[in-house]
Amino acid sequence: MRVLAIDSSNYCMGVSVMVEGTIVGEIITNIKKNHSVRLMPAIEQLLEEVQLKPTDLDRIVVAEGPGSYTGLRIGISIAKTLAWTLNIPLVGVSSLEVLGQNGRYFSGAIIPFFDARRGQVYLSVYRANGTDVERETDDHIVLFEDWLKENKDRYERFLFISGDLNLHKEQIEAILGEKATFAPSSSLNARPSDLARLGSCKEPVEDVHQFTPNYVRMAEAEAKWLASQKK
Repeated sequence: MRVLAIDSSNYCMGVSVMVEGTIVGEIITNIKKNHSVRLMPAIEQLLEEVQLKPTDLDRIVVAEGPGSYTGLRIGISIAKTLAWTLNIPLVGVSSLEVLGQNGRYFSGAIIPFFDARRGQVYLSVYRANGTDVERETDDHIVLFEDWLKENKDRYERFLFISGDLNLHKEQIEAILGEKATFAPSSSLNARPSDLARLGSCKEPVEDVHQFTPNYVRMAEAEAKWLASQKK
């Protein structure tokens, strides 16, 4: 199976190609540039480097969220277009599940998270299982301070993994103290190679056209509209 994986769900952008279970190419950038301008050229560059044409692909895998609304729309739009045009399966994988793979050798609670502004984060909890990780909670959005206090005594050790770690590290340390461990800088961002690996084992979506990002929460405008209807 030849798999193209695409992740533009957050600040870090990545694409990878896996052929028969081997990662043959990967591009990752963590710079402030527009994904809408850079994602397709990155895909084209990587396919050329590994000497594959789009028609050689058997599956498209995309990070489905949570994350940046704009980034998710860009990546999923490209993934859907490729899958539909090439008439091949499309698979969506949780962006947090991909990031959580970086903690696969940690003994304790693995907490991948993304900043969601206003003191909130998107997060889920995983546990290492040999060389893989198992999900303990669904992806959800929380007030991070409240979550840390509520879960302080639930686990003996925590590993926090996030490209947004600098925004929350001080608060984590203040609440959890020595229970908190932080991933090294080389492991703070999701790897598109893990996205390809995970997506190669999951069931494709039933209808490419109906596939949508997993925002986890409603867009602010929609939430305000719903709130106004209850008055």
